[in-house]
Amino acid sequence: MPARLLDGAAVADRIRTEVRSSVERFAAAAGRPPGLGIVLVGENPASEIYVRGKMKAAAEARVRVDLERLAQSASLADLLSMVDRLNATEACDGILVQSPLPAALGPDAERRVFDVVRPDKDVDGFHPINVGKLVQNRASLVAGTPSGVIELLERSRIAIAGTRAVVIGRSDIVGKPMALLLLHRHATVTICHSRTQDLPRVCAEADILVAAIGRPAFVTRDFVKPGATVVDVGINRVDDRAMVERLFAPGSKRHADFERRGSIVIGDVHPAVEQVAGALTPVPGGVGPLTIAMLLRNTLRAAEERAGRAG
Repeated sequence: MPARLLDGAAVADRIRTEVRSSVERFAAAAGRPPGLGIVLVGENPASEIYVRGKMKAAAEARVRVDLERLAQSASLADLLSMVDRLNATEACDGILVQSPLPAALGPDAERRVFDVVRPDKDVDGFHPINVGKLVQNRASLVAGTPSGVIELLERSRIAIAGTRAVVIGRSDIVGKPMALLLLHRHATVTICHSRTQDLPRVCAEADILVAAIGRPAFVTRDFVKPGATVVDVGINRVDDRAMVERLFAPGSKRHADFERRGSIVIGDVHPAVEQVAGALTPVPGGVGPLTIAMLLRNTLRAAEERAGRAG
């Protein structure tokens, strides 16, 4: 029997509806809506698309957004100065600097930015103080993708406590916070990475398997315990016709999508896993929509906490 598909888009819609109601209450009490400052450096086409999506979702939730642009030629000092200005802007409750940054800013540019954003405005949850609070299970601002995965699991009535969970990927943005959030919900957690020996065997012990490595269709049936819940965080653009033909049956919707667009987006999980897993997040429509929903919730939370301290 094919896996139950976990509808991240539907869960994200519910979260955005909840946020909008709370935003209206906040605005009535505070005399202004929560404010989000987005900084976009350069002209990365994918970043332009992501930022437009975030701005559209924020507008629908009645969250104010100020988009600040810097040219491709901007220096790291220019970027840090802009972040400092947003730090000091009272109507800005949350700050998001869109990744990736131009390579010319240097290999440590993102870390430098994370360090400069005020922790109480860090709606990405990447500041060292917020990461430390997450370790201690007392963070209020947590990275959007892993916290969105938890929302999806809990609202889909997937048990976490007492399970064995495996996270493939150890990034600061997804892998590590994902593992901590699962641990705080009483799962027994293993983090795997490029040097993990016998990776398929380790993964096949998991009741919950989270794939966040950025390698298309890497997780095959051999990685998956029958009946396990598989969360696919990967977003990989594929424009190789041969790969599409290998992964999807002739006449499938994904073939039609490829013919129409010249590329498709697939996850880190092989399509055949659907025949083994008990529950699976699709790509697209699984984890992706939740990241923006959690960004909006973090912005609201930051505004409420800042207003509470001011009061």
